[in-house]
Formats: sequence, C-alpha cells, structure tokens
Amino acid sequence: MHRLQDSRRNPGKAIRRLNAQSRSPGRYIGRFAPSPTGPLHLGSLVAALASYLDARAAGGCWLLRMEDLDPPREPAGAADTILGQLDELGLHWDGPVLYQSTRLEAYAAILEQLWHAGFCFACDCSRTHVRTMGSVYDGHCRERKLPAGGDSAIRLRTRPGVFGIDDRIQGRFEQELESAVGDFVVRRRDGLFAYQLAVVADDAMQHVNQVVRGADLLDSTPRQLYLQALLGYPEPRYAHFPVLLNARDQKLSKQHFAAPVDSSAPEPLLRLALEYLQLSPPAELAGPWEVLDWAVNNWDILRIPARHGISARRHS
Repeated sequence: MHRLQDSRRNPGKAIRRLNAQSRSPGRYIGRFAPSPTGPLHLGSLVAALASYLDARAAGGCWLLRMEDLDPPREPAGAADTILGQLDELGLHWDGPVLYQSTRLEAYAAILEQLWHAGFCFACDCSRTHVRTMGSVYDGHCRERKLPAGGDSAIRLRTRPGVFGIDDRIQGRFEQELESAVGDFVVRRRDGLFAYQLAVVADDAMQHVNQVVRGADLLDSTPRQLYLQALLGYPEPRYAHFPVLLNARDQKLSKQHFAAPVDSSAPEPLLRLALEYLQLSPPAELAGPWEVLDWAVNNWDILRIPARHGISARRHS
C-alpha cells in the first residue's frame, strides 16, 4: 500500500524525474483527475478505467491528480478513500499524486501573467445578474476597470473565433467561444481558482498529451484550447466518452447522490464498469489482474459510441 503515502510532503523531486521521462518523443502521458468530494461511484470508476486502459494499451504513463481546489465541498479523508479504492481495484498510477492545492502559487503566477498582458478583468456581477444574461456573459464589466482584489471574480476576455478538436470518440467539435460562452471566470469571487485555469496549467506542467474524460466536459474544451493558445502551451489530444446517467437522465455524480462503489469486491465491479466501455472479459478469467490485463490487450477506443450519455438506471 505504498501508493497511499501522502505525496503532498515532498513531491517535487519525483515529479521532476517523471517529467524528464515523459519528454521522450511520442510518449503517451495520460491522467485521471477526480475531485475529492466523496468516494468513487460507478461513473467516476468508468472514467478512471477508460483513461487507465487507454494509457496502458499505448504503453504510456497514467498520472493521478487530485483536483482539491474547493475545500468546502471536500469531506475530510475523501482523497485517501479514492486512492484506496483505486489501489484495491488494481488501477495503479505512475509517480506521485499531484494535489492541486499545492499549486496555488503557480496558478497565481499564471493569472498575473494574463492580467498584465491585458487578457483579464475584474467582475463583480452577482450570480443573479449573470443569470439574467442567459447562457453567455455579455461583457458587462469589461471596461469598468475594477481592481483585481476585493469581492470580484477574474474573467478572461474572449475574442471572435472558432475553437475545435477532432475528438477520438465524438468526432469534430467546434465552438465560437465569444458567442457561445463569453468572457469566462478563471478566479472565483471567493478567491478560489477556477477549473479551466488549473487544468490547463497542470496538463502543461505534467506534459499530459492525451486526455480521456467524460463527455460532460466536451463543452468546456474550447475554453481550455483558448487558454493553451494564450499561454503558448501544447494542445493535448482529447477523447470524451459517454457519461453514465441515472434514472432521471442526470449524470451519475455525488451531487445527484450516486452510491459509492464497493472496491472490496474488485473483479465483478471491474467487469461491470468494462461493460460501459464495450468490453466483455471471458468468464474464465480469475481475479482483477487477469481482467485488467485482458482489458488492456483488447482495448479499442473506437468501439465506444459517440454519445453524450449511457443509461445506468440499474445502478443509480
């Protein structure tokens, strides 16, 4: 269980060593990045398994990153619970776990860089005010010259232009960012850094070049492409698989009361998760290691349907 040691103590040396290895030309670098708001449920297990299989089938690295940037939503011990579940399931990661809470200075430096380059502005619009704008922020605070501190969010100015990817599962996806999203938040009013900024910074720092994640995040990808372009970061290749849906066609999530998985019985749980990734291991395989080994050798991401969601009504 050495993998459960707290890598927040001194991860720098190990991360630098792994980064040096990951710079090998053509080396696949993937990651799984859960938010520690509770234990793994079936939907998050499928996400972990999809990214794991894609990395291992390519002979690449599979990194683990804890997106622990929202302390009010993170129960004590949740991150360690997730690590324990992954370990019991045989989903072992490479290198130390990266905790986003240890990267606040790096995010602040990037935000300062964007601010001084004129790409950001402060915004004190309330959530109610933003809701009246519809789904697109209308630039209300762009020219108000509010200070960066105080009770204000920081937004990134968007510009006209289409941002798109050739997704390995969903196919071509494009978005005209300015008209579809508008200026978006990179630091919240409560001072917490937004997901879009942190994920782009960490993917670049860890040399992640392959991102396999749920289709619920497809719509946010153009914002990340825009940030990558502004900061001169390389663009990973993306694959967005269908998320699992509950009986109300909502994404299985802790917010919608998805039940934790029981990782103490790993083999049947892995077999269940593999069903949603279009894999059916032979019945004669014994134990999670044989199931995982078979799944790696039979992985084909092109089998996964280009859909946003798949019903998991039996398991909600």
